Amino acid sequence: MLANLFPFMNWIKDYNTETLRSDTIAGLTVALVLIPQSMAYAQLAGLPAYYGLYASFLTPLIAALFGSSRQLATGPVAVVSLMTAASLEPLATMGSEGYIAYAILLALMVGGFQFLLGILRLGLVVNFLSHPVINGFTNAAAIIIATSQVSKLAGVSVDKASHHYETLIRVAQGAFNYTHLPTLAMGLLAFAIMIGCKRFIPKIPNVLAAVLITTCLSWAIGFNHDATIPVSSIESSRVQSTIAVFNGTLASAEKLAMQRTGLSKELSAANAMGESLRALNIQHELSTIELRLAGVKDQSHQLRTSLRNMLFSGVEQSDGTMAFYLKNGTPPAMHTDGRTWRLRVSNTQVSSTALTMMGGGAVVGTIPSGLPTIAAPTFDLSAVLHLIPFAVIISLLGFMEAISIAKAMAAKTGQRIDPDQELIGQGLANMIGAFGRSYPVSGSFSRSAVNLQAGAVTGMSSVFASIMVVLTLQFCTPLLYHLPQAVLAAIIMMAVFGLLNVSSFVHAWKIKWYDGAISVISFITTLAYAPHLDKGIMLGVALSLGMFLYKSMRPNVSFLSRSQTPSHRDTTLTGLENCKNISVIQFEGPLFFANASFLEDIVTEKISENDSLKHIVLSAGGINDVDCSGAEALELIIEKVQAKNIEFSICSANKTVLAVLQKAHLLEKIGTDHIYATAEEALRNDCRVTRAAKETTDGPLPAACLRAS
Repeated sequence: MLANLFPFMNWIKDYNTETLRSDTIAGLTVALVLIPQSMAYAQLAGLPAYYGLYASFLTPLIAALFGSSRQLATGPVAVVSLMTAASLEPLATMGSEGYIAYAILLALMVGGFQFLLGILRLGLVVNFLSHPVINGFTNAAAIIIATSQVSKLAGVSVDKASHHYETLIRVAQGAFNYTHLPTLAMGLLAFAIMIGCKRFIPKIPNVLAAVLITTCLSWAIGFNHDATIPVSSIESSRVQSTIAVFNGTLASAEKLAMQRTGLSKELSAANAMGESLRALNIQHELSTIELRLAGVKDQSHQLRTSLRNMLFSGVEQSDGTMAFYLKNGTPPAMHTDGRTWRLRVSNTQVSSTALTMMGGGAVVGTIPSGLPTIAAPTFDLSAVLHLIPFAVIISLLGFMEAISIAKAMAAKTGQRIDPDQELIGQGLANMIGAFGRSYPVSGSFSRSAVNLQAGAVTGMSSVFASIMVVLTLQFCTPLLYHLPQAVLAAIIMMAVFGLLNVSSFVHAWKIKWYDGAISVISFITTLAYAPHLDKGIMLGVALSLGMFLYKSMRPNVSFLSRSQTPSHRDTTLTGLENCKNISVIQFEGPLFFANASFLEDIVTEKISENDSLKHIVLSAGGINDVDCSGAEALELIIEKVQAKNIEFSICSANKTVLAVLQKAHLLEKIGTDHIYATAEEALRNDCRVTRAAKETTDGPLPAACLRAS
């Protein structure tokens, strides 16, 4: 009982010094990869980088103690991070306090759903996400994740569009206007270090090597060079007026948003009180405000883009302050500092007294020291209703990723994996992690592989990895200040390259063309509708279920004939000759309401195309169940066949099918002498009867019938 409640009891009881040493080394090795990766994935999820560390100090520990896999490394992963950003983007601005609160709430919901599935032993529900759907989605997600990091490699900032491809167009336009070459060089250097270490020095964690080298280089050369100035330091009236107009549009947008919130509450109250006319008027006002708000948002986007595209030269004044002039607008007598400066403009108003100018590359910046405050996530009913479908999808996707990795490692270690227990472990990790300000997490393929290769024996390796994250949060956060954002982008891109698998589309198509088609459609839909990633999955699931229903409605039906051996084979596949007097019909699958009429149509067609037919044998070996509709259809078939003076027999039926036929009184209509154990027995009996009939007329039995029987 204790082992069921606390799975770690199974391995902790035999723990020894040698195992402790192996787990310690593995845990430290995983932590060296986990710390930079988690920060990168947090930014992919639209959160500050240090929230990746918050998502990494409780979740690996809980998942390892309460899951069934001893080597699975849980924490932030690419696909779940991308899905988190896609689900939260409509609710709040990325990185804002509201956005962070919703991300933590989403983790609680994801964990709750996974835990409930595990407790109810419903791990099989994940089978609704078929392999073709997951394959198409994963390949598309890899492309979306990789391309979403291009802006950080180029050192440009753009507003996200309603579709991912539109965002990429904006990135291309921004990069064409100005690419920060030191940022690009830093990203390319990170790629070179990771690829070089992976190929030539595989024992060294390539991610850690890239982080250490680029962070030290960033600090040494002053890669980050920001300046905080008043707007008056910009020597351009056009720029100053643009900033003023931009701030005005944001103020208007905020005012309209507040009006929309108030009207929404009034509308709910009017509907609750049944005041339809008042509700109609409020709805009209809401529509008007929505149109005005859309116009103001578009205007603010245009102004923000214009400000971001402005390039400046900095001139140091006699008093030590800096003055900034538009590029090519610097007075001839003045000497610039040689840097190209840009405005840092976000979705908030630009401060007139503390405007940030960027003269270098972007870095992680200040990370709060210490552990996050343990607190319950903020509950918002409207946000919960919005997040439910996303929480379900993330739960299933995350679990599929985790269980696939766990099973792959179990094949090497010989360990037994319990999917339901793994659901409980992942669910608890997400739920408890939410109290530590974590966003949704799952099992990581790359870190799990590192964990296994480093010699992890039990879940204690994940405990040591968590301890390393805690020590980092407590004492090492200042060391991460100069870590370039471009390096985090390179880490993400390197991690997701392994998700691309083009050959899987060809493989699926070769096995079943419709599986290949579903995979391709899921892939294209996910790409086309990104960042609304749920649409690709939902369409893929709908197509998979539709194909399943179609195959159930039209199961495989074959016509059997006897070969040179006593076995019976499909005449279509083998080219064997059919007997004109006897037809053996093999039906494969349950006979139920969805396909009962299909069997009836097959029999009717067989009768109509063969006037010489004397006997129909239904080979029921492939029928594992018959429902009420199936029994009624079978009764109609028997009556139709017997009305044509054709015999009807059943062979190879199992006990379940025979029990249904008996309850439906069909055995009486068929006749117990027409129930055979095998098709061979049915044909031999029919052959004896036919021979006896032929002998009375001194006529030969047709050769085709002899071969068939």
